[in-house]
Amino acid sequence: MTDLNQAYDHCRGVIEKHSKTFSKAFAMLPKKQKRAVWAIYAFCRRADDIVDEGQNPKAELEDFAYEFDAFMEGKLDLTDPCWVALDDVFRNFSIDPEPYYDMIKGQRMDLYPRDLKTKEDLLNYCYHVASTVGLMLLPVIAPGKVASLKKGAIELGYAMQLTNILRDIGEDMEIDRIYLPKDVMDKHGYTFVDLQEQRVNPAFVNLWEDLAQDAEMYYDRAAKTLPDYPVYSRTPVGGAAKMYRAILPTVRKNEYQVFGKRNFVSDKRKKQIIAEMQ
Repeated sequence: MTDLNQAYDHCRGVIEKHSKTFSKAFAMLPKKQKRAVWAIYAFCRRADDIVDEGQNPKAELEDFAYEFDAFMEGKLDLTDPCWVALDDVFRNFSIDPEPYYDMIKGQRMDLYPRDLKTKEDLLNYCYHVASTVGLMLLPVIAPGKVASLKKGAIELGYAMQLTNILRDIGEDMEIDRIYLPKDVMDKHGYTFVDLQEQRVNPAFVNLWEDLAQDAEMYYDRAAKTLPDYPVYSRTPVGGAAKMYRAILPTVRKNEYQVFGKRNFVSDKRKKQIIAEMQ
């Protein structure tokens, strides 16, 4: 086994450990594309883990950003398997580095949080931490179609990140992160005290559904671009979107209880979704 194969196997382990949804969805890609997805996911996961679990996340994130600068300049010593695999991806696909830089900016947003006052603020955050991932993947899963699919990829990122936020309201509160925009809270009469006291009342349901309907709209818009993807990418992209989207009715079924309860889509349901896509 070559060092490159070992590097990709390492990245595969990262995606299989941290995201069953993406791992299942993208397992159907051709080998070259599938391996590239593993490498890109591992890059994103490393930045995520620094912010969520790092001992000194601000310094560690800047070290990571410096490493990426050196990587882009061809000055990084490629010993880490994640960089070895990503280097191979950059050599084999027409990669635009901008979304990689933007994603690092998104991680800084979590380290230096500002109150999200409007939906526009929220979408700007969603772009940096989620839409960027779609833009990283496009040259791999839809080569030659990046320009025409860019808007749909950004909107799918909005939809998925809004879904994450709506699922994780309680967990995020525990680490002092609030992604609910002030104008939407005010519109529905849901206060910060209500949030701290974990009240699931009619105001909360209306607030949650307001953002959930935005997510559904972005899923619908992104779905319309699916026929423009190469045949081998349609099921992975559509499957990932549907598996994420299925979180929303799961929360509704659990009566909007997002505090102290993890809402998830079962493996059985995920398999059904993939089967329905084929």
